[in-house]
Amino acid sequence: MNKAVKYILRTLLVLLTIVLWAVLVVFLSIRIIVKGPSVEARDLFVTSMLETGQMKWVVGMVLENEVIQEIVNKNSMVAMEQDSDASLIQIAQEDPETAEEQTEPIVVEKVAGDNYTGTMMIVKDPSRVFVGTTYPWGEYGKELHTIVNEQGAVAGINGGLYESSGNKGGHPYGPVVVHGEIQNMTGLAHQGLVLIGFNEDNILNIIDINGMGEAQVRQIIEQERIRDAVAFQEEATDANNHFVKLIINGERREMNGMGSGANPRTAIGQTADGRVLLFVTDGRGANGHLGATASDLIDVMERYGAVNAANLDGGSSTSMYYNGEYLQTSVTLYYANSSWNIPTSFLVAPEQ
Repeated sequence: MNKAVKYILRTLLVLLTIVLWAVLVVFLSIRIIVKGPSVEARDLFVTSMLETGQMKWVVGMVLENEVIQEIVNKNSMVAMEQDSDASLIQIAQEDPETAEEQTEPIVVEKVAGDNYTGTMMIVKDPSRVFVGTTYPWGEYGKELHTIVNEQGAVAGINGGLYESSGNKGGHPYGPVVVHGEIQNMTGLAHQGLVLIGFNEDNILNIIDINGMGEAQVRQIIEQERIRDAVAFQEEATDANNHFVKLIINGERREMNGMGSGANPRTAIGQTADGRVLLFVTDGRGANGHLGATASDLIDVMERYGAVNAANLDGGSSTSMYYNGEYLQTSVTLYYANSSWNIPTSFLVAPEQ
């Protein structure tokens, strides 16, 4: 065996040893968290991991299914039966004589939490907010900045539920409505779907469509005069742990324990005078943060005056783009200046 081959084999052996040690350290660290003295740390780890798209299996490696379900049950959100009431929103009409006293069309503010950093975008005119998509659907979606630029928008956040495996992101689940046109109705069998979007009066609607067939959903879209909407999922099992409703008709959602894990989040809300709140946070190690919990989102939306607010798709999908740059991105270094491929988004049109 020549020296070159020996050198290569030794190098591979060293690399393999490093990898095995790294895996062992991670595994032991996880066991310390879930088997250690801190029940809160265990519960936060479990609920956070169960909300991920690809890493749910890690929890099953160190805990029995019965224990996992017990943790989920005691850190859950109390169901909210009511849907949003459009009459509670009175969109402010700007008086030209007092225009100088009005706020800027778009305001962006940083929000600091105990375990996250977030970005809040306040859009004064709700008629500017619409759904942008990659329709007609293909195998792959597009990065958020591409959707924003193709639609001629100035800003955007990621949108609703979709098939995310392999970062293909081509197919949404649940209804998708764009400028009054229904672009998708597949995936209605997903448990706990909630319709999230704006009607023709530019008021945010949050409507439970769980278990409804296509004809029923189409009827709701027509009756409520929905112009732009996506869907997200209200599902609290050890498999999904999704939630949607945060604040409905001024009432904040109640929860058991922490309510949810900590992860990157995307949320949308509307104030009593019609302003739209677009909120995203970091997490999963970005900037040393785990992310925001459901309680964090509710606190922030309430602080900014939301009458109605909903959680959207989060995790690796979370992103916000404005004026040619990402203000918040998904959580890995690889996507530090881009986003995952997604099929739907909430966009902000240029000021008229």
